[in-house]
Amino acid sequence: MAVSLSKGGNVSLSKEAPGLSSVTVGLGWDVRQTDGAAFDLDASAFVVGSNDKVLSDAHFIFYNNKASPDGSVVYGGDNRTGDGAGDDETIKVDFGRLGADVKKVVVAVTIHEGQERRQNFGSVSNAYARVLNDADGKELARYDLSEDGSTNTSLIFVELYRGPQGDIKVKAIGEGWASGLSGLAGSLGVNLG
Repeated sequence: MAVSLSKGGNVSLSKEAPGLSSVTVGLGWDVRQTDGAAFDLDASAFVVGSNDKVLSDAHFIFYNNKASPDGSVVYGGDNRTGDGAGDDETIKVDFGRLGADVKKVVVAVTIHEGQERRQNFGSVSNAYARVLNDADGKELARYDLSEDGSTNTSLIFVELYRGPQGDIKVKAIGEGWASGLSGLAGSLGVNLG
């Protein structure tokens, strides 16, 4: 049975799955009835160092940069509609390949052109992030996001990091930006110029 996280909560994934080294974060959502304009939500990941900024612009992983330079973080592909059951997009994190200079991997979801299309997470329902053990596909932790009435167009769902004893942990964040991907990426040190 997966651990259910609430905002701000964290859990040791290593305790749930001893020997854990690689996980996949599955992200899913449904769009509530809207004016008919399609919503395109995109997952992204930021590989962050001790200064809480990306190690380099190449450590911002998304649909136009599908893997970190060392291959430790990989974007699983773009689902443009959110239709269908199961995970809409995935981010894979291989802790065995992550450098020692990595403090955490931040996993976020952004509504593509959300500001321009006047779309936000207030129109998204059943949004979640779940962490799967790559070794056996078992769900270890899940965070169901509630953003009723939200005006955010970009949200950090979870952070993955190593604890003091080297155990792999996940923390539910649920922090949003009304300024979309540029605001989120800029706050994490990505040069979008």
